[in-house]
Amino acid sequence: MEPSLDFVVAIPARHAASRLPGKPLRLLGGEPLVLHVARRALAAGAREVWLATDDARVAEAVDGVAGVRVAMTSPDHASGTDRLAECAAIAGWDDETVVVNLQGDEPFAPPGGIREVARTLVDSEAPMATLAEPVADVETLFDPNTVKLVRAASGDALYFSRAPLPWPRDAFARDRSVLPGGGHWLRHIGIYAYRAGFLQTFSRMPPGVLERVESLEQLRVLEAGHRIAVSLAPEPFPPGVDTPEDLERAEARLRALGA
Repeated sequence: MEPSLDFVVAIPARHAASRLPGKPLRLLGGEPLVLHVARRALAAGAREVWLATDDARVAEAVDGVAGVRVAMTSPDHASGTDRLAECAAIAGWDDETVVVNLQGDEPFAPPGGIREVARTLVDSEAPMATLAEPVADVETLFDPNTVKLVRAASGDALYFSRAPLPWPRDAFARDRSVLPGGGHWLRHIGIYAYRAGFLQTFSRMPPGVLERVESLEQLRVLEAGHRIAVSLAPEPFPPGVDTPEDLERAEARLRALGA
């Protein structure tokens, strides 16, 4: 790990998840899910790792873990971004601090990917950065739960959508059952890096029209005219945990990794 890359990781973790109540504390390999995520952040070499939560039970899950601090945040936040903005204020980070937002349901997030999103922010000088990976099959391209993105030649995001973008007009006019050649499609990976000062700016922005249409918070940033730099993930990001079925798959993956 290059010592010059200086960043912190903040993990927003809300106990009252709608699809999987108590998600941060659900057991994976006999340990709370959020504890696995915190270990991933530590393995990435972050200068500081903070858990931002509104529930004492979630805070207790990382109690005694060296290198992990807790920010008790308001239960009234509308989004994880707002929770992170409060965490940044509690932590006292200056405006230039590179903050990686690692979701609390990503127990297999590769440390190299966590570092890559921080590096992308630093190298691009954009106020915000994220990662993507190629779409491998047509089912993923048409899945509205999988967010796609298109980016400029510079690497900056042009748009994020639940729709299959870009749309290969001629190929799909003939057949929509297979993915055409060309490799133009990217799946968004929901990990972000921000300058701490921009995190405060972001949290104060009103939701935009595009965000409300697509239910994608990152569109608020693009609609307001700010840059989001995008890099390809250096290795695959396994799916996060949103449902009981996801948790079962994660348990199976953990067993396979330990085999």
